[in-house]
Amino acid sequence: MNRSLVAAAALAVAALAAPAVPSLASEGIPGATVRSESGKAATDRKARFEQWCKDNPEKCREAKAKAQQRREECKANPEKCRAEEQAKQEERFKRADANKDGRLTREEAQKGMPVVARNFNQIDANKDGVVTREEIEAARKARAGAAKSKGN
Repeated sequence: MNRSLVAAAALAVAALAAPAVPSLASEGIPGATVRSESGKAATDRKARFEQWCKDNPEKCREAKAKAQQRREECKANPEKCRAEEQAKQEERFKRADANKDGRLTREEAQKGMPVVARNFNQIDANKDGVVTREEIEAARKARAGAAKSKGN
């Protein structure tokens, strides 16, 4: 299966599950923008999701069914899914940008984009203390390129 489709599907699953699982929503969208350097965060999220599924089996089944439907839609039309995900990312950035200057400080990222905040130093390529949409996109592409070269 195409790696970008797998990544888009994983992001779609996370996007669908996060609003239903408060502990996941507070962590940000798993797999978004840049991964944490440690695999511990992903392991913790997975454990919380599994516990949530045990506690809420019906909601879990619904979330998984919705995620499966989304994966199938994205497989059929990956360009549409990519465009939708880019629009969501743009909206998250706009909401996080409290002063509307087109850049996120570390504090703005902590409040509105926790995954970006956790990886702020890696994303802030020019080390000016703020991240832009372009820096976030460049970090995402670099991560995707690194994953491709590893054969993931």
